[in-house]
Amino acid sequence: MNKKILLAPCVCITHDDKNGRLNIEMELPGVEKKDIKLDMKKDGFCISAPRGEDAEYSGCFWLAHEVVPEKVEAEYESGLLRIFAPMKNWGQNVLVPVQ
Repeated sequence: MNKKILLAPCVCITHDDKNGRLNIEMELPGVEKKDIKLDMKKDGFCISAPRGEDAEYSGCFWLAHEVVPEKVEAEYESGLLRIFAPMKNWGQNVLVPVQ
């Protein structure tokens, strides 16, 4: 029985305040673009991407801000997956008086 080794991808999430989105970068070396499965939800995402026959990148991540899954864009090049996730209600700040 041949089991795959599960690998946790290295992930970096930053705020893009100018464009009101989260920029997510994930290192997936040795993966083919066609094999990447990205499942985006409003409060997080899951990724699975096989690397060869015996290893697979896999993980689920929670986001600090709610996003709009239908408007998420992703691109993959040279082992780096970039995800651009627009934040829901970004810029609708409420000033709270401190007493």
